[in-house]
Order: sequence, then C-alpha cells, then structure tokens
Amino acid sequence: MKISLLTDLYEFTMAQIYVEEGMEEEAVFEFFVRPDGRRAYYVMAGTQELLKMLREFRFEDEEIEYLERSGKFGQKFLDYLKDFRFSGDVWALMEGEIFLGGEPVVSVRAPLPQAQLVETILINTLQHPILVATKAARCVSVAQGTTLVDFGLRRAQGKDAGIQAARSSYIAGFAGTSNVLAGKEYSIPVFGTMAHSFVMAHESEEEAFERFMRRYPDNSILLVDTYDTIEGTKKAIAVAKRLGIPLRGVRLDSGDIETLATKVRQMLDSAGFGEALVLVSGGVDEFVIADLLAKNVPIDAWGVGTKLVVSEDMPSLDCAYKLVEYAGKPRFKKSRGKVTLPAQKQIKRVWDEQGLFKEDLVEVMEAMPEGLLHKVMERGQIRYQESLDSIRQRVAMGLHQLPPAMLQLRPKTLYLPRLGPKLSALYRKLMTP
Repeated sequence: MKISLLTDLYEFTMAQIYVEEGMEEEAVFEFFVRPDGRRAYYVMAGTQELLKMLREFRFEDEEIEYLERSGKFGQKFLDYLKDFRFSGDVWALMEGEIFLGGEPVVSVRAPLPQAQLVETILINTLQHPILVATKAARCVSVAQGTTLVDFGLRRAQGKDAGIQAARSSYIAGFAGTSNVLAGKEYSIPVFGTMAHSFVMAHESEEEAFERFMRRYPDNSILLVDTYDTIEGTKKAIAVAKRLGIPLRGVRLDSGDIETLATKVRQMLDSAGFGEALVLVSGGVDEFVIADLLAKNVPIDAWGVGTKLVVSEDMPSLDCAYKLVEYAGKPRFKKSRGKVTLPAQKQIKRVWDEQGLFKEDLVEVMEAMPEGLLHKVMERGQIRYQESLDSIRQRVAMGLHQLPPAMLQLRPKTLYLPRLGPKLSALYRKLMTP
C-alpha cells in the first residue's frame, strides 16, 4: 500500500509554508505517551515497522497529481515532494523495552518539513502495537506460567490490526496466535482447533469429535460446550477411549467457567487424562485470568481474543509527537495540562539493590548521550533489525525486573520519570517569564 498520503491534511499545509519560507533547518520531534493511571508501564512495539514506513515514504506521480488537483498546493512545494526522501536520524527504544508514561520513546531529528510530514504515520504505526503488547504483557504477568494464545483476529479493527496484534502479543510472551497469515509472515506458532459450527454440522457431538480426532490425533483439543459442557466432556472422553487416541485437551468458551473448569478437570483426571489441557476462551483478559487463578481454578491455557486485540479497557493511547528543538534552539509547549519538555532527551534506567526497577532518569541528550534510546536510523538508512525471539527475551526480562507494586493490574501509584539536573534547569529557565 502506498503510504505517502496516509496523513492528516495539516501536515501538508504546514510543510508547504516551511518549504516556501525556507524553514528547513534541523528539527527534533519526540513521541511519548502521556501518563495514565490505568498502566504502571508500557511495552515498546512497532519500531521496526515504523522504520520501514519512513524508508518507503515518498510521493509518486499519482499522489503529486492528486495534491495538485486539490488546488491547495503551489508548484514549489509539489516539486519538493517529487524528490522527497526521509533523510533524518531516529532514536528509539528497542522493541520489547519497558517504559513509563511521560518519557520520550522515539526521537526524530530531520529537516523541519520532513520531520513534520511523518508525524501522522509515526503515531498511527506505533500506538496499536504498544497498546496490545502492553495488555499482552499484563496477561503474561498474571498467568502463572499457563499458556496464552492470541485469538483476536476476527474481532480486530481491520486486517492490519489483527496482524499487528499477533506480533505484539507474541513478543510480549504469548505462545502463538490463531492468525495463519501472521504465522507465515513472522514465523509465529499457529494454534487452533474447531468452532461450534463444526460440531453443529454433524449429527452428533460424538461424530464430530471422532472425525476430528482421527484427522488430527496430535491436536485433539475438543470444544465441549456447544450444547452442554459436562455432557460434551463425557462424550469427548468416551470417544478418546474408544479410538485409543490421547485426548490432548478440551476448550471451554462459555458458561460459569469457575465451576465448569473445576468439574471438567476432575472428569479428565478420573478418566486417566491427567495430561489433557483445560483451555478457556471467550471474554478473557488479564483481569479474568488473575481472578480465576487466584481462586485456584484449574486452567492450563487461555485463548485471549477481543479484549486483547482492541485493548478493551484502554482502547486508545494518549500519545503525542511534539517539537522539542528547532534550528538549535529548544522548543516546548506551555498549554495548561499539556506542557512538554524542551530539547532532545535520553533515558537512563536506575536499579535498586535487588536488581529491580527503581526509576527512569530523563536528561538532555547532550548531557547524557548514552541510554535506553538507540540510534535506529541514520540519514534515512535503517540501523536496527532484531528477531522476535530476542524481543521476547527483553520483555520477559523487563517484567521479571519490575517490583510487585508495578505489576498490579490496578496500580496505586502513577509512575513518572525523574528529570535530570540539566533538563530541570533548562525547563525552569524557559518557564521563567
């Protein structure tokens, strides 16, 4: 898909004035998430996709002609767009890094028109992966080692969102996805069994179970709640014994899960299928997982769908991309409730004596050039590529290093980064009338 016009009109109107007025000196914009009490932390995701977008951001004749026909743009600006190539530098957190609201996670340094034109695509590319990776990590943090699988494709808001969700949940620690295309594109393990329609298409549950087990003896997880969960489980056990095929597990998708999962586990154990999994799907998220496991409900695996892919309890990310430096001078916003911090910045992570997260320090990059932000693009060329397995390891380590208070699903503290001395001094100086 051509992405050059996938932007808001005002990016073009502003950029045209920049070009016409010769405002093409270097600018620095930073992307950050405004602090929100519903999340103690976020997980970085989408960086590699963003870099590909920036590399491919250019205008072909068809797009130029469309803009010309609009009557809003002059020839000088149209000629500028014909030769447009993003030539800036980008710093970003590595994918899978844990971060706090209020700290910069992407920093773009480029000529002002370039840095402005990529604003919308940058925000659009990053916010959904971050939302899903963060929600998935919260699921992982309470799952107590049980297996998590992304079941969200059919409820995703578009095919791209479904693919992004599969990738984001996988890097956060999910075992895999039901999304076959995501499996192919990212080499993510693919999982799936049967739907209620499969059972209903047969004359009986026994017939449906038998045909499925004969065809997929190594994947014999049967959906037992089409009609009656307990009766369905009895039939699944009977079919497995008759065929001599080990029952790998059963899936529960509705009903009183606490009661049904407990009873089904007892039935499986009594029948000699102690290794069979109890997989629960339907309305699952981190709150459901935490609640059921706190009650010691015997569940081995979860299919997490709608609430994950749309990040139901937090469906949008209050994020922004703001100018912090232009022509070598710091810039910032003083709007009430939306004040921004000036100058390009870096993040340093501080640990306590037990090796757990203590705080993040945000400082002017000139004073602290090394930190969590890495240069991932230089002069428009990508410098960052990483495997999903490596990113998964970073998320797992990051969660392991968070203190218990930050892992609470309803955090009692708003975690914010601490400002370094030079950034604090610069902020006070600029705020002084």
